[in-house]
Amino acid sequence: MTLLTDPPKEQFRLSMLLYDTRYRSATFQVIALLCFMLLAAWLISNTAQNLAELGKPIDFGFFGESAGYDINQRLLDYDSQDTHLRAALIGLLNTLVVAALGCATATVLGVTVGVLRLSNNWLISRLMTVYVEMFRNVPVLLWIVFIMAVMIETLPAPRAFRGDNATASMLLGDSVALTNRGVYIPEPLFSRSLGDIHLLGESSLRFNVSLDLIVVLAVLIGGVWVSQFIKRRADRIQESTGDRPTTWYLRLGVIVVPLVIVLAALGFYLGHPELKGFNFKGGTHMRNSLIALWLALSLYTAAFVAEIVRSGIMAISSGQTEAASALGLRSNRIMSLVILPQALRVIVPPLISQYLNLTKNSSLAIAVGYMDITGTLGGITMNQTGRELECVLLLMLIYLIISLSISTVMNWYNESVKLEER
Repeated sequence: MTLLTDPPKEQFRLSMLLYDTRYRSATFQVIALLCFMLLAAWLISNTAQNLAELGKPIDFGFFGESAGYDINQRLLDYDSQDTHLRAALIGLLNTLVVAALGCATATVLGVTVGVLRLSNNWLISRLMTVYVEMFRNVPVLLWIVFIMAVMIETLPAPRAFRGDNATASMLLGDSVALTNRGVYIPEPLFSRSLGDIHLLGESSLRFNVSLDLIVVLAVLIGGVWVSQFIKRRADRIQESTGDRPTTWYLRLGVIVVPLVIVLAALGFYLGHPELKGFNFKGGTHMRNSLIALWLALSLYTAAFVAEIVRSGIMAISSGQTEAASALGLRSNRIMSLVILPQALRVIVPPLISQYLNLTKNSSLAIAVGYMDITGTLGGITMNQTGRELECVLLLMLIYLIISLSISTVMNWYNESVKLEER
């Protein structure tokens, strides 16, 4: 009788790291990683040594020095006596504002233009083609400067709104003023405000958080969550019975009604801008530099988004449209319920690149005097302190973190809309 036993295990030898295919790939990768780390360490050490010999060792103490310059567009309180660190924080917030506004506007406009480019109406499709070709073939810097020049040269000065002989008038019930100094819009205010929370004391990173805003956002987020719960319940009923209950009024009500009640309880009202002296006071002032940068980045990026959307829609088989038409769906419902949901898996990956490009192109803000993170940390602060290496490295790190954050969020969304096989 023959007994079958496992063969004896081979003992590990150092030579196996090179000659055994099970370990060879990992060995080469470890060697390459070590070489790269040694090269990086040598470059850092050599740079630090050269800077020390020049009397400029790497030091971030300049962040505690007084900035000495003003920032015209800002979300937080700031004056010229604040530190360079706070100036960089204000610039970072300005960058995030432009990036968020630009991405939202470019997405809405790009999806609309991309769908209209496929319209059967010859005139509409050709007009959208002209828009796409015009904006994507001209450098975005030229569009920024052009829109800025148009606003300065064509819009009236604040004094044109004064007196009985005024040559300009405010819009929307005297609540919006378009001037060559910027746009003045109503400011949300509360007569029964809950106050603010002061965080980080008197440090350079201090900021105030409005309790009113926290309450409003909490109610709004809660309403959206309940609305999504109602939608999922309707989906389950449709899958089990084939009939979908009408829920739009419930979903709208759970968002709007609690929000209106909270706003009424807080005494919400709009503070309109008023002409006092040589300029408008009150309201929210959006400077020409912000608007020019926002519009130029949005219009420019929307042209690329439109092409991405158009290619994504064309990637869907025409049989999908024919099948939906055979079921009696209208063209707009076919697009929103059948085509776009399937096209998203083609649209989202290149859309991430456009969001990243828009965020990085916001660094062109210095051309029109908008003080973003490049204008503050990479501009005036760097010139005043002479800390080129520190400022540039921090600037690169900030843009890297912003870009990776956008990529993470969009990749998560891409996974959520991915088709699931059953």
